[in-house]
Amino acid sequence: MIRSIAAVIAGLVFIFATHIGTDEVLHAWGVFPPEGQRMSDPWLNALALGYRSVFSVLGCALTAWLAPVRPMAHALVLGGIGTVLASLGAYVAIPLDLGPMWYPIALAASALPCAWAGGMLVRR
Repeated sequence: MIRSIAAVIAGLVFIFATHIGTDEVLHAWGVFPPEGQRMSDPWLNALALGYRSVFSVLGCALTAWLAPVRPMAHALVLGGIGTVLASLGAYVAIPLDLGPMWYPIALAASALPCAWAGGMLVRR
């Protein structure tokens, strides 16, 4: 049980670190607008969705790889956690109008497919 929990936490930490780290680098380089300003360019939102999806797949693959048994189930548990967290994020972000409404919704909708893809990477 401890190894299962550790596997999910490891994937979650990887995903948080890579998402936040890449966001910060892109803000620092001036690719993204300064923190707190609206990011209205759909291409920048698509870029963020793209790298976040890749990192989510890799984080779920890490979880599956570390899982003591049933790697796909572990990856999907992490995807479920991601869906809940992204849904809460959408609930908070949409009224703040920090960018297009589709972006936080797409993050929530993509969490489980990314988890499945990460689990499939380890199965092969």
